[in-house]
Amino acid sequence: MRGLAVRESKYLNPATLQKSPLLALVSSVLLKRDNMRATVIRFLKNRIHRGASPSQSLALGTLEFELMEILWSNGESNVRDVVSKLSRPLAYTTVMTTLDRLFKKGLLDRHKSDRAFVYSPSFSHQEWERRRAGDLVAGFLSGPNPSRELLLSCLLDAVGEHDAKLLDELEKKIRSRRKELLRQEQP
Repeated sequence: MRGLAVRESKYLNPATLQKSPLLALVSSVLLKRDNMRATVIRFLKNRIHRGASPSQSLALGTLEFELMEILWSNGESNVRDVVSKLSRPLAYTTVMTTLDRLFKKGLLDRHKSDRAFVYSPSFSHQEWERRRAGDLVAGFLSGPNPSRELLLSCLLDAVGEHDAKLLDELEKKIRSRRKELLRQEQP
């Protein structure tokens, strides 16, 4: 029996299953086992996805970034619209899979229109850049003290080389933020 897969839809017709209660029971157990396996796999995939850090979901590959740029510039689009705007020829299914992954990362919203999904960015290009920068800084700040000091040192050096006025603005923002924190501490 090990080599023979007993399933209603493939190997045994319903009439045979009705005549043999034992085969019907075995078939039922195997189908439930397959369903349980699929449920466990979905559960684990979701756990792994939810366990991913926010910065991983904001990190984009070349194709993902190209698709996001198309959606940021054109707004709502279905897969066919996105494929037609690509700079290089790609298979419809490749674009469809990549858009689905971007949706699962939380970067796209989608709704069904007729038989196709219509995708739109969850947030603007500017918001995405801000979140990405915030995740980068948060990653440095959550690390050991040397990485925090390195981040601050590099930031001050870069700002100082770029523009002295920007350095003054940074100082004002630091003072303003300190005042906010003091107000929040007071009851």
